[in-house]
Amino acid sequence: MDKPAQPFTDGLPNLSPTHFAVPSRESVQAATPFTHPPRFLILYGSLRERSFSRFLAYEAARLLEAMGGEVRIYDAHGLPLPDDTTAEHPKVQELRELSIWSEGQVWVSPERHGTLTGVMKSQIDWLPLSEGSVRPTQGRTLAVMQVSGGSQSFNAVNALRVLGRWMRMITIPNQSSVPMAYKEFDDAGRMKPGPLYERVVDVCEELMKFTLLTRERADYLVDRYSERKEREPERLSAVAADIGFVKR
Repeated sequence: MDKPAQPFTDGLPNLSPTHFAVPSRESVQAATPFTHPPRFLILYGSLRERSFSRFLAYEAARLLEAMGGEVRIYDAHGLPLPDDTTAEHPKVQELRELSIWSEGQVWVSPERHGTLTGVMKSQIDWLPLSEGSVRPTQGRTLAVMQVSGGSQSFNAVNALRVLGRWMRMITIPNQSSVPMAYKEFDDAGRMKPGPLYERVVDVCEELMKFTLLTRERADYLVDRYSERKEREPERLSAVAADIGFVKR
C-alpha cells in the first residue's frame, strides 16, 4: 500500500485536546457490576384481540425471564397518535418511564403494506432522542422481530433496524421473521416448536449476551467527543450566536 502524501504524525490541529479521549480496555470495564437482573422492555405493533405480534412478544418475554431477565411488556391500547396531545398523557409517560427503566428492548411488528404498522411506529415516535439530560433509548440493546401473514419477508425488521440506529440503540445482528404466522401459533397463542421458534430462542439469547456485555458501561459507550464539546458553556454560546438566538 502506498504511503500517504502527508505523514500521520503531522498533528491534529482541528482537534480539541481537552475533549479528546483515547478509548481503552480499562475504561470499558465497569468498576462496580450491577446486581439487579437485566431489564427488558418489549413493544409490539398490533391491537388485535388475536395478535400474533403480541404472541411473539410473550414468547420473547418467557425466554428472557428464563435467562434471568426482568421483563415489562407495554400495552399500546389508549396511546394517542404522536402530536395529537402532549407528552404529559399518562400512556406516553408510562412508555417513556419504561424505556428509561430498560437496559434492552425487543420490538415486534406485523408487516403491513410492506413495512411496520402505525401502532408500532407511534410507540417509537413517542420516545424522544433526549428529554433534558435523559436519553430514553440511547445505549440500550435492541432485538427486532416481525410476523407476516404471507411468505417470508424482512421489510418490517429492516425498517425497525433503521429506527433502532436512529434512536442510537445497540441493535443486535440476529433477528426473527415469522412467515404465515397463523400456522406457527396454537389456539392458546403459544408458538409451535420448529426452526422458526429456535430462531426466536437464538435472538433472545443474543440479546441477553449483548445486554450483559454493555449495560454496565452504556454511559461510556455513548460518550462522544462532539457532545463533550457541545456541553462546554462557550460552545453553547457560540452555537446560539450562529443561529441568531440571544438569551434575554
